[in-house]
Amino acid sequence: MSPGPAVEGGRPASSLPLDSLGLWELTAGLPEQLAAAAGPLSLEPAPPGLTHVVLIGVGEAATAARAVAALVGPRAPLPVTVWSGGPTPGALGPASLVVALSGSGDTAGTVAATAMARRAGATVLAVSGGGDLRAEATAAGDRWLELPPGPPERALLGAMTVTSLVALEALGVLRDIGPEVRRAVDSLARHRDAVLRPGGLPAAVARRIGRTFPLIHGVEGLGAVAARRWKNQVNTNAKAPAFWAALPDLGHNEVAGWGQDGDVTRQVFTLVSLRLADESPAVTQAFAAVAAQLDEVVADMIEVRAAGEGLLAEFFFLVLVGDLVSLLMAGREGIDPGPAPAVDAVAG
Repeated sequence: MSPGPAVEGGRPASSLPLDSLGLWELTAGLPEQLAAAAGPLSLEPAPPGLTHVVLIGVGEAATAARAVAALVGPRAPLPVTVWSGGPTPGALGPASLVVALSGSGDTAGTVAATAMARRAGATVLAVSGGGDLRAEATAAGDRWLELPPGPPERALLGAMTVTSLVALEALGVLRDIGPEVRRAVDSLARHRDAVLRPGGLPAAVARRIGRTFPLIHGVEGLGAVAARRWKNQVNTNAKAPAFWAALPDLGHNEVAGWGQDGDVTRQVFTLVSLRLADESPAVTQAFAAVAAQLDEVVADMIEVRAAGEGLLAEFFFLVLVGDLVSLLMAGREGIDPGPAPAVDAVAG
């Protein structure tokens, strides 16, 4: 199923048979979400003597945290790590900068880990739509930045990511991120019409996946974060199985698992490879080697190549395409992509 020709707000409107949370329009508005989050921030610089940054988030807030870490880790003067559950992050103290992310502000694990960081003396920045994170940050005199209230967290990836990036720049941890965000906004806006049109890239990818299960591969870094995002969105929006893995690691283990049951797997799986523009020759060769290994054991192999100027623009192009693919998969089956009762039952 592909979006119909109706137009809302200058963009093709959704023709999904069910879309109770308006996820199609929220997804199509990703460039505007990035632009709104990129506004200048007035924050006091971080205190001197910081030794590391910890990004705290669970669910899609963790996706935003991983995207930030993958983008800024190689160029930040401090180590950047991500906590997304399990034992609360250790080695926290007055030399730690903690950025806590939650769409609602009420994610129990995030609230608890942030409170622990605060008790340890860390500098805390909370980014949320309100909730307990806001209340506790306000009570403690910590910095708090607001996310758009209302949309489900999975529709706020752009806002969570860009708000964190701009905040790190305002705090003095990162430099020159503003121009990169603006390039991403402009690039995504330019590509949006082609992506949304009937028969565009997401529609073609969703059609080729059909009722098979997508196996999404990306390269370590932002490519891997995008692959995980595709998997999460197919699970949550289309209510369908999906799997992801990252190069180079999958070449050391996963590929060994495709040699025995090709008669079964070729009926079940479709390989989707997410490709960034500035691949090294080694990465290009690795993707080709994986394709050669899987050629006889999957139903189809699809390459999705990122478009845009800069890594941030490429990442959000892949996010936009993947989000739309998941919505189209839901629409084809007559599924409302919004409610996720299984998540509510397990995660609360």
